[in-house]
Amino acid sequence: MSPLLVLCSLLSLLLLPPANLAAVSDDDEYLKLPLLRKSPLPSPTQALALDTRRLHFLSLRRKPVPFVKSPVSSGASSGSGQYFVDLRIGQPPQSLLLIADTGSDLVWVKCSACRNCSLHSPATVFFPRHSSTFSPTHCYDPTCRLVPEPSPAPKCNRTRLHSTCPYEYAYADGSVTSGLFARETTTLRTSSGREANLKSVAFGCGFRTSGQTASGTSFNGAHGVMGLGRGPISFASQLGRRFGNKFSYCLMDYTLSPPPTSYLTIGGVRTDAVSKLSFTPLLTNPLSPTFYYVRIKSIFVNGVKLRIDPSVWEIDGSGNGGTVVDSGTTLAFLADPAYRLLVAAVRRRIRLPIAAEPTPGFDLCVNVSGVSKPEKMMPRLKLGFAGGAVFVPPPRNYFIETEERIQCLAIQPVNPKVGFSVIGNLMQQGFLFEFDSDRSRLGFSRRGCSSP
Repeated sequence: MSPLLVLCSLLSLLLLPPANLAAVSDDDEYLKLPLLRKSPLPSPTQALALDTRRLHFLSLRRKPVPFVKSPVSSGASSGSGQYFVDLRIGQPPQSLLLIADTGSDLVWVKCSACRNCSLHSPATVFFPRHSSTFSPTHCYDPTCRLVPEPSPAPKCNRTRLHSTCPYEYAYADGSVTSGLFARETTTLRTSSGREANLKSVAFGCGFRTSGQTASGTSFNGAHGVMGLGRGPISFASQLGRRFGNKFSYCLMDYTLSPPPTSYLTIGGVRTDAVSKLSFTPLLTNPLSPTFYYVRIKSIFVNGVKLRIDPSVWEIDGSGNGGTVVDSGTTLAFLADPAYRLLVAAVRRRIRLPIAAEPTPGFDLCVNVSGVSKPEKMMPRLKLGFAGGAVFVPPPRNYFIETEERIQCLAIQPVNPKVGFSVIGNLMQQGFLFEFDSDRSRLGFSRRGCSSP
């Protein structure tokens, strides 16, 4: 690609205007959205299958192209650990359930161009004709270059006032969603309980979907995706410019009954929990610019450091390797050399009987029959990150019940030459995670998730 074209593409990022948030005047305010789970939850075996499929898909996205030309696509519907956000969009507001996904940038919803919309149930699809603030993006708008175009791409007629910006968005299994890139108003509540209208949010209005991923059961009833990645068109980036370019969430233990509420927060929260955050730098992978990469430096089992070659954690010249923090993956995945050492160390130190027949797909399972508090008999893990941050998850974050009286290590191997390590949402449970784009860092703390 010529330097001039690269420069023009980079300038298009700067031309994406920040979303205009009305009715908010207090600089200390932030947005707080409940994160929802849908029942029934997938079994651990189903979660493993869906996670593996998701990571395979995400690994296919790495291409040796400049940042602004990277495919904008989501693996959200391919995952099992889905968290949902109820988003009100349009004027008057229409409520839709979106998957919150840190592994993608594009915000898109299912749309209908119907005139007589009685055939569609409310809250299942967005009706642009019913909104007074719906505004299609023109094909010659610089922001149109930030979304994947259909193939073959229609010719852009710059002389026509209503020449729209089409997009087409494909999944690994051949499923496709396509429609128009547009802007719309969303209605949100701030931390003070006030209602705020966020104007000119850029999103994809998907009029056509095909295939199981985009329209089948694996989408689990969602009506679209809220991309929270690092790209300029993600929901976090668009709102973040008004709220300090950061967002955070607390993912609570969804196996509890009744399950506690998890929250997604856009903006900086000034609490004692935030002051206790440990920080590690966010890394940039030019071939996967959407993802939140961190660098693992060490792993300890019961205080003993595993002898893992540091090169295991590096991102190579092809964009493979490294470690991603991902909300849409349930289990944790480690580079195979580190995984094998970890399993061997845990097996040596666990004080529970090894299951005679492990649950399919899991390498290390234990029998907890008759044990009232099995977590007290499990080895303690500790992950050291670049910058000195130390992550100490409780055993329930890495051992899960796969069958009656059987618990398995919820960590899987991945080939670092074709994939990457992942800290999934199970490992993140009970921690406050803050993604700070301005300072390019990830903060976490075990405090701050108990209060709504």
